[in-house]
Amino acid sequence: MGKLKKLRVCIVSLEPTETKESLVANLANFSYDPYNYSFLRQLNVLELFLDCMTEPNEKLIEFGIGGICNSCVDPANASIITQCGGIPLIIECLSSPVKNTVNYALGAIYYLCNASNKEEIMKPEVVDVINKYAVAESVSFSNLAKAILDKHLSNRN
Repeated sequence: MGKLKKLRVCIVSLEPTETKESLVANLANFSYDPYNYSFLRQLNVLELFLDCMTEPNEKLIEFGIGGICNSCVDPANASIITQCGGIPLIIECLSSPVKNTVNYALGAIYYLCNASNKEEIMKPEVVDVINKYAVAESVSFSNLAKAILDKHLSNRN
């Protein structure tokens, strides 16, 4: 059975919350590999990740934003994510109580922000949050936040 068929079977069987968490976690891990990007698009997995980010379940949010972060480096994936309303969902993840969710959101912002969406992403209230993470004790938060500020706000102090 090929990768595409295996993924399709997994996605179709998506039902109870525990199974959904496990499946989305596995899909998020699957989304690391550029070889899989076309499969993710064919099976609407990016949209599934975004849907998970609207759930009240912190694990589904974490795995959803993890999948977005892992796959958004690809321009075709980034386009789908932004066209499907992903930017506000990613920004919302910056205020999550879950460390991984915040890290994934910062990573996604780093890769998704460009000339066409910079105004939507780098709003003053978002920059304020990113500035707070830039001075956080968490090395991963501060490194990611500083990288975003360095890359996307050249007039930073």
